[in-house]
Amino acid sequence: MGVAGEPISPVRSRERFLLGEPVEAGVRSPILHSWERCRLLGLSPDQTELPYRDDFDPDSRLVRAAGPVLDRLAARFAGSRMNVSLADAGGTVLQRRFGEPELARSLPPIQTVPGFVFAERFAGTNGIGLALAERRLVQVYGAEHFAERSQSNACCAVPVRNQLNGLVEGVLCFGYPRGDEDPALTALIRLAAGSIERRLMEQTSQRERALLRSYLDARARAGADGRPAGADGALPYAVPHPASDPSGALLDPRDESVLKDRAAELISSTQRAAVEVTLLHGRRATLLSRPVTSGTGIEGIAVEAVLTDGEPAARRPAALSAAGAAPAAATASPHAPPATAPPAGPQAPPGPSDPSAAPAAGRNGAGPDRDRPDGASRRLVLVGEPEVGRYALAARRRLELLAEASARIGTTLDVHRTARELAEVAVPGLADYVTVDVPEAVLRGEEPTDAAGTVRRTVVHGIRDDHPFRPEGSPVELRPGTPHLRCLADGKAVVEPYLAAGGWLARGPDPAAALGGHPVHSLIAVPLRARGGNLGVAAFYRSEDPAPFADDDAWLARELCARAALCMDNARQYTREHTLALALQRSLLPHRLPEQGAVEVAHRYLPAESGVGGDWFDVIPLSGTRVALLVGDVVGHGLHAAATMGRLRTAARNFAELELAPDELLTHLDNLLVRLDREEGGDSDTGSTAIVGATCLYVIYDPTTRECAMARAGHLPPAVVRPDGSVDFPELPAGPPLGLGGLPFETAAIDLPEGSTLVLYTDGLVEDRHRDIDAALEDLRRALAHPGRTPEDTCRSVIDAVAPDHPDDDIALLAARIHTLPAERIAAWDVPADPARVGEIRAVATRTLAEWGLEEPAFAVELLLSELVTNAVRYGGEPIQVRLIRDRTLICEVSDGGSTAPHLRRAAATDEGGRGLFLVAQLSQAWGTRYTPRGKVIWAECALDAA
Repeated sequence: MGVAGEPISPVRSRERFLLGEPVEAGVRSPILHSWERCRLLGLSPDQTELPYRDDFDPDSRLVRAAGPVLDRLAARFAGSRMNVSLADAGGTVLQRRFGEPELARSLPPIQTVPGFVFAERFAGTNGIGLALAERRLVQVYGAEHFAERSQSNACCAVPVRNQLNGLVEGVLCFGYPRGDEDPALTALIRLAAGSIERRLMEQTSQRERALLRSYLDARARAGADGRPAGADGALPYAVPHPASDPSGALLDPRDESVLKDRAAELISSTQRAAVEVTLLHGRRATLLSRPVTSGTGIEGIAVEAVLTDGEPAARRPAALSAAGAAPAAATASPHAPPATAPPAGPQAPPGPSDPSAAPAAGRNGAGPDRDRPDGASRRLVLVGEPEVGRYALAARRRLELLAEASARIGTTLDVHRTARELAEVAVPGLADYVTVDVPEAVLRGEEPTDAAGTVRRTVVHGIRDDHPFRPEGSPVELRPGTPHLRCLADGKAVVEPYLAAGGWLARGPDPAAALGGHPVHSLIAVPLRARGGNLGVAAFYRSEDPAPFADDDAWLARELCARAALCMDNARQYTREHTLALALQRSLLPHRLPEQGAVEVAHRYLPAESGVGGDWFDVIPLSGTRVALLVGDVVGHGLHAAATMGRLRTAARNFAELELAPDELLTHLDNLLVRLDREEGGDSDTGSTAIVGATCLYVIYDPTTRECAMARAGHLPPAVVRPDGSVDFPELPAGPPLGLGGLPFETAAIDLPEGSTLVLYTDGLVEDRHRDIDAALEDLRRALAHPGRTPEDTCRSVIDAVAPDHPDDDIALLAARIHTLPAERIAAWDVPADPARVGEIRAVATRTLAEWGLEEPAFAVELLLSELVTNAVRYGGEPIQVRLIRDRTLICEVSDGGSTAPHLRRAAATDEGGRGLFLVAQLSQAWGTRYTPRGKVIWAECALDAA
């Protein structure tokens, strides 16, 4: 809306806004932001009074530069109802031109007489005020003006900048009736503003040329009459003897650059000074700053270099030794855009007027001073005005700040740390205080959404600790009309050169910033945008630095924020991936350990700081009250490692259900990993990632025999803490890591006394680049050497004493204190291979159950044993044994020397048998088969409350 000729009028939108209704969808954002500022400033639409200033300079540099341009525009618009205005940087109208002279008499006085102020804070939304607020070309049509008096007009305005320092010197504005819109006006006003800017630059060049001319004239006079230097070492206006390099060779370009940089610092200071500079090849130079005044009274500084061949300063005459350290460069606001800032002053042009390139017999016949006793020569380096030197120095410092930002911003993949690095780089080089506000979703690694509304104060950093800003971690509300929300809405930096205590500041995110002992007076708000999303907003404030922010400061702030936003987005994506991988890994790890009576277990899992890995652990109950303990580690980090870990853990549980021995289980896992690697590995066309291997330790503990059977695949052996507190690491056969394929694994068995603790761990606990693994294992031994600890206490002490403070790899720790099943809860009988003896086994089993007080399940146990023993006698082989185990359930086991396992099947109506295992499955809550070195075991579990 708002473009001339458009069918939608802004009148209704303005009325709705004044009534407090939402109008965001119908008004251009610069106009809406201006309306909001006007409302916050308390302006009235029918306000007609504007402030008038009579202290403006009618013959200022801006007026002189714009005069001819305004005259040409007046000729261009002769006979039309166009009026052309020139205002200064404060919005005060300095010049007016009218296409029709009669138009001036028909307009209100405030539109015809220079001196009235059209700044937004006084006049509301208008071309001059909005161009100063937005600092770019703007157009305002009819009802888009906040004031009633301007409803019938339209205008186009553009800032006029000083090309040297980037500051807005004024505004050029075209005003015309609403119906006289011409699309060519925007191009014309840009050309006109550019002409004024070039004329401003020519004025600066003329001043510098006048200084250089005065310097050269004074030098020529000194060379003609041979006047010596004064007694204090000061030269009468210039160098007494022009001279080139004593060796006759030009300086190295790097030396020239060093001299010019230091000369710019001297010019930026208003004090006379000298500073020594070390050049290449051991040469030295003393830079001397001298005041120069042109014939028209322009005051400047000339910097001369006294070149020597590297002799110590003590051997040179006192007048040429250091006249005191160069004063610190002025800390004026950096105003010159780095890409366009000229040097501090024009270097003397080559040829006869350049003392560094003068021939042996220079102008006026003065030759190089080859006979000086100190062997020194002098040359002009730079000449210019101190203010110009400050601009050049500030431009160089901005480039240095950008180079520093490249090295300091984004050192970690952490959103909060990256935001702090942005603030630390900007203070004090750009701002006195910096705040960074980021939405909660970005801090969690989620996709950026609309950052408007409430954000989280992520960073506050400044030159003082007693700052007036909300503390870190507090919620911050971004309200309409504030620069913070405006920059987010438009995606562009917002510069507020002058902040007042009233207006939006009192309703902004930091109302105390305008009060107290350190009020802020200037602001730049910059959106943190990356890959099309808003990651937050950075606000740069000045408090003790008196210079207000300008457009070149906004350029620098945008560059810093662009680099920081990209790093923050990388950190956000890493945080998201890390969170997802961690969530995936935790979902694949045991949520709660199963109930079993063989071991008392505690565990710890610590993810790596740099990214989740593939460490896992598990506790798997097995038949016959046995339990399997498992730890493993997939090589690598990230989602792929976590997913591979989940597949291996699932496969290990499935293989454990087959009652495999430790070495057999590792063999199956090895084959699985080889197949996965073959199917998925390293295909560049599909982008899949190869599986690079894993390590694993598998332990089976039998509480009825106190035997531990273990096998490892490239994994560290467990630690065994015996009841007396002694610790040892069993020597287990070192099998290869999983995934190599074709290499055997070996099981080792040890007996453990009651109360011993098995400690299984992954290499992240003891392998660290900052310490030796042997030393870490010794630390682990000392941490475990305490008898009587619970597994929970064991895990806590190990993590506290052994785990690295910042682990580079995941840590999985499993502590299991073993228990032995008492002999009185186990009953075993050897059975001859005679079907007639089955009845005797049923009878003795019934008596045993009665002794245990388990009369209720006796009937079911009789049926189970009758079927299982009969099958063992008929189809198995000797030795045959029956065992009853009373634990959390009642376990019936029948072992024989055969290797053929029974299979559950549905018997046909004509079959005479085949229903025994079906009966076993119905009477028990679980049943199965496991193989032993001497045959197999058929087992069945009955609930103790079973009838």
